[in-house]
Amino acid sequence: MALPPTPPALTLPGEATVKTRQIERTRLVPHTVDGQTEMVLDRELIEVPEPPRDWDQIVRSAVTIGAILLVTASLVWTTASIGDLLSTVTIGVVAYAAAIAFDASWILCMAVEWLLRYDPQRAKSAQRAGRWGLAVSMAAVFAHGYLMADTWVIGAVGAVVSGLAKGGWSMAMRVHARPLDPRTQQWVDARRAKLDGRLAMIPIRRELQRGEHLIEAEQHALGLPEENGSADPEPSGTPDALPESPDPKVSPIRTGRVTTQEAVRNAWDAGIRDPEAVLRTVRDATGKDVPQSSVDRYLRALRVGA
Repeated sequence: MALPPTPPALTLPGEATVKTRQIERTRLVPHTVDGQTEMVLDRELIEVPEPPRDWDQIVRSAVTIGAILLVTASLVWTTASIGDLLSTVTIGVVAYAAAIAFDASWILCMAVEWLLRYDPQRAKSAQRAGRWGLAVSMAAVFAHGYLMADTWVIGAVGAVVSGLAKGGWSMAMRVHARPLDPRTQQWVDARRAKLDGRLAMIPIRRELQRGEHLIEAEQHALGLPEENGSADPEPSGTPDALPESPDPKVSPIRTGRVTTQEAVRNAWDAGIRDPEAVLRTVRDATGKDVPQSSVDRYLRALRVGA
């Protein structure tokens, strides 16, 4: 099917000519064949006004690309200069590999500063470190130009390259910066602190669980009784109050006075063989959230002994 001709522009009443562009719009429409109706996809081309060119975004992108080019040129120039200087005292491969570290140090600090742009307090350390790294890099390039050409002008001009790259990237970061007012910054800091605390607890909990499992495995391997890690006081009421037993045939055991191994053996001696019933009895007797795996392990040992 031939497409309709594209009009050159859309003229609005009382306004200048507006450029338009064609877009394809799809929609479901009913279509009937032999009395059977189905929803089919209908496509049509419509004319919509073309949005004006966003020159601000174009300039912002150009600034960013220019800053990246400056940083790349500075990295290449600094590596070549300092590598040539260091190659007088070591082999070339090692010299140029070490020379990369001079500009890479302050470039890395700028990357960290970019990531922390919404956390000014933490970004300050990256800014200071970046300035020190830039100063060391410029001093090394100046030393190369001064020693090789025996004139400070060449050394100074060569050192300015890194400074220009640093300044260009700083300007690009200012273009993309979105400063926050003091109250909003405090709100962001508070939310970030809560989130950071939750994230930090993930490896801490993993480490604690791993340590508990190692201790439990070590005690089981040595045949030692498990330590009762519960330091909770006696339950409310009289100190001699005993918990209700889930099984009327079993005498209640004092809470927190026995280990898991002893509680499993007491339940075994009372004739309880169902693992779930033993687990309930052990938890009531020890006052701890004993895992099913520990109860099953002691039950297997009792079965083997029987």
